[in-house]
Amino acid sequence: MTLELVHFQVFSALLFSIGLFGVLARRNAVLVLISIEILLNAVNVNLIGMAAFLDLPPGQRVTGQVIAIFVIVIAAAEIALGLAIVLRYFRIRDSANTDEMNLMKG
Repeated sequence: MTLELVHFQVFSALLFSIGLFGVLARRNAVLVLISIEILLNAVNVNLIGMAAFLDLPPGQRVTGQVIAIFVIVIAAAEIALGLAIVLRYFRIRDSANTDEMNLMKG
């Protein structure tokens, strides 16, 4: 069985749906950050699949992979910063519940 572009898109849509559900349904901030990572990985799968199956000139075939690497770098920075904020909040409040995060406003 050969993989088609549709297989990558369906897998990407499934990953994106799981990540979106995790962001909307979870209350723990660490699980929300993990769900955001799943969303970004779904985007990466779609980018790599499109780059592999589109008929592009030889100089532009790596465009999807390069953009995916940038997404991975940005995701790593986002997780590092988000986790630092969550850990600081946890040390102050002894909770990582996102419903209580509005207490940081003032």
